Amino acid sequence: TIVQKGRLMPGRMLLVDTRAGTIVDDEELKLQYARQHPFQQWLDTHQIKLSHLVEMYTGKMPTAVDDGVPVSQDRRMRAFGYSAEQLNLILSPMVQYGKEPLGSMGNDTVLACLDPSPRLPYEYFRELFAQVTNPPIDPIREKIVMSLKCHIGPEGNLLEISERQAHRLSLDSPVLTRTELAAIRGMSAQYPEWTARTIDITFDATEGAPGYALALDRACKEAQIAIAEGAKIVVLSDVAASAQRVALSALLAAGAVHHHLVATKLRAKVALLVETGEARETHHFCVLVGYGVDAICPYMVYEVIHKLHRENVLMPDKPVDQLIKQFRNAVDDGFRKVMSKMGISTLQSYKGAQIFEALGVASEVIDKCFVGTASRVQGTTLEGFAADALARHDIAYGRQDERAHIAAMGDEGEYNWRKGGGKHINTPGAISSLQDAVRTKNKASWLKYTETSQQSIQDCTLRGLLEIDCSPESSRAIPLEEVEPWTSIVKRFCTGAMSYGSISKEAHTALAVAMNRLGGKSNSGEGGEDPERSIQRENGDSERSAIKQVASGRFGVTSNYLADADELQIKMAQGAKAGEGGELLGTKVSREIAKTRHTTPGVTLVSPPPHHDIYSIEDLKQLIFDLKSANSRARISIKLVSEVGIGVVASGVAKALADHILVAGHDGGTGAARWTGIKYAGLPWELGLAETHQTLVLNDLRGRVVLQTDGQLKTARDVAIAAMLGAEEFGFATTPLITLGCVYLRRCHQNNCAVGVATQDPALRAKFRGQPEHVINFFYYLAEDLREIMASLGLRSVNEMVGRAEFLRTSPGYRFAKGELDLSLLLKPAHKMRPG
Repeated sequence: TIVQKGRLMPGRMLLVDTRAGTIVDDEELKLQYARQHPFQQWLDTHQIKLSHLVEMYTGKMPTAVDDGVPVSQDRRMRAFGYSAEQLNLILSPMVQYGKEPLGSMGNDTVLACLDPSPRLPYEYFRELFAQVTNPPIDPIREKIVMSLKCHIGPEGNLLEISERQAHRLSLDSPVLTRTELAAIRGMSAQYPEWTARTIDITFDATEGAPGYALALDRACKEAQIAIAEGAKIVVLSDVAASAQRVALSALLAAGAVHHHLVATKLRAKVALLVETGEARETHHFCVLVGYGVDAICPYMVYEVIHKLHRENVLMPDKPVDQLIKQFRNAVDDGFRKVMSKMGISTLQSYKGAQIFEALGVASEVIDKCFVGTASRVQGTTLEGFAADALARHDIAYGRQDERAHIAAMGDEGEYNWRKGGGKHINTPGAISSLQDAVRTKNKASWLKYTETSQQSIQDCTLRGLLEIDCSPESSRAIPLEEVEPWTSIVKRFCTGAMSYGSISKEAHTALAVAMNRLGGKSNSGEGGEDPERSIQRENGDSERSAIKQVASGRFGVTSNYLADADELQIKMAQGAKAGEGGELLGTKVSREIAKTRHTTPGVTLVSPPPHHDIYSIEDLKQLIFDLKSANSRARISIKLVSEVGIGVVASGVAKALADHILVAGHDGGTGAARWTGIKYAGLPWELGLAETHQTLVLNDLRGRVVLQTDGQLKTARDVAIAAMLGAEEFGFATTPLITLGCVYLRRCHQNNCAVGVATQDPALRAKFRGQPEHVINFFYYLAEDLREIMASLGLRSVNEMVGRAEFLRTSPGYRFAKGELDLSLLLKPAHKMRPG
């Protein structure tokens, strides 16, 4: 007789008691433990709530600093690395709307480890994300399971159930106001045993670079002494930063103290707080918490908000307290977004978890401040970070003449290209040269574009440090006529997954027509495709995208859509916003877009994180099987994004019977996303591609799959390096859009693209002047340049070039400003790692 049947639901438990011969259900099992002790009474009696502390606080209340100095001339802001661009593009929207602003067109700026100008340490850290190994969380629809509440202070024995375990300070958010920090500092008035100690993390400017390391050591020793003297709270503060004193990076100081206390087995005895003028972006807060900080008070941000409010820049009709609340809401929302990428639901699990990879940080810094963090290419040393801090200090305080210092804070061109500002891969000169070359078939313009792009690549990317070494094979150079023709090479080229909706119909179909003429492949993106595009034009052209993408939103995915594809691509992650779903603002969802996507016009479409319903490689294998069942002719592709460990994931994907793997870089992409995701998630494709190729070869799986890469590929040299690192096919997105008229305004998400490429506004779409021939001309020039490189190496086909990393070497003349990068991991020929 069946008494009860069902399945084990999420969050439920089932116990079979073999001694008693009973089955204990979920509710009864949990009640057994809940009734063992008066847990609620323990919490009511012993838990300390921050709101209660603030109410009881009787000490001196902190007041806003109003020194009369305009924001643009505040020297401290320059010392902490603020720029006018950050205030306008990042901070102001956070304060006004309570959430992070959107950006688009990926991240084409110079890597922090290659930039000779001062950069903050946060910019060296890339957020890791779940792809295949576990599911990310949807921070919008599944927000109910997420919590930023955390309990700080001395921890008891983890294995002991005691009411004293409840005697901790409860915070609703890791971001503190100045009043809340003051109340925590003064809580010994109500709780005598809870004493706080503030440690100064600044050092005398006259000590120079050696003073930086000494100050780190001093902070670690002072924290250890404070705990020995009974302090329950340690606050690392850089408030003393001035013309005479240089601030340590709060990240390096907190990381060093945290790991020192872990090593001395003291970390669980104290709460670690940071009071800093450095943190202002969501990523800054995430990295601090990720490396062990319990809470942060960003006092400089609060002062900036006060000043902008006073100067009528920020919503003068609203009180400052409300603006500060909006900023904190934006950071909290950003925390959820970042945590959700790795499938983490509570801040307590995220704190100290170090879910980052360092890009260009020397092992001496990792061993001191970020123990256990992957840093595959070495890079900036402690002396390099010290030099950056001193350089920012000198910029802020070096010139004492106030009149010479009126424009203290400038627009540094970090997000958008500015003349004399930060370096970018895409520059106005390169864009104009490329468009002239493909429109008029001007070879001189193409050569100028190639030269400009190669210089930008050299300045901004890892592959820019590499050169193709022809010397061992120089005697084997062959005539150009013996090399594979360009018409064969271009069949290896694909355009990126840009959805119909993110770009206009005219741009989308122009790409498809061009690639179909060449025999390459265009990609529908995740927005579906109008079935009428599969009907051949009278002139023989086809607007059909050969690659159809399947993403988490499932927009436009129908049986017909799946059946009408040469390749079905499962988007596990996206380079421009790894771990996040797509976002299409309602202003771009026209009737035509809504019809194709099977949704409602005018409604913003936010996809969940890619395939957050895939919990393991087995689930992915099932989806691969389902897609092969829907279309047995199609090649099944898995899109992954470069991060540490991608080789193992790719091996699982190959064993799951995928036919094709795409390794996307962090810097490409056209889609809209929060700036934190665009700038700080994912890694260069050079690292991911080399690791994937090497791991597949070592596991005898390389022959099962075709490997592709994409991410700001610009010239034949980029394609050659990608091939030598293991790629057989190559994806392009930004550059083909530029050939069609894109001028890189980075307003794709706003529906006001001036050249009709990324808009659904009929008036603006009428301005579109791109032609399929422009795309074809670009790929022709590219393929011909690649043939010349192959001829110089004695290679007759692209297949002969794949995986030949022995042709690459680090450029001998490159000068590293902050610490030498080690690219030896990239340059290991996989076929030599596994002979035979």
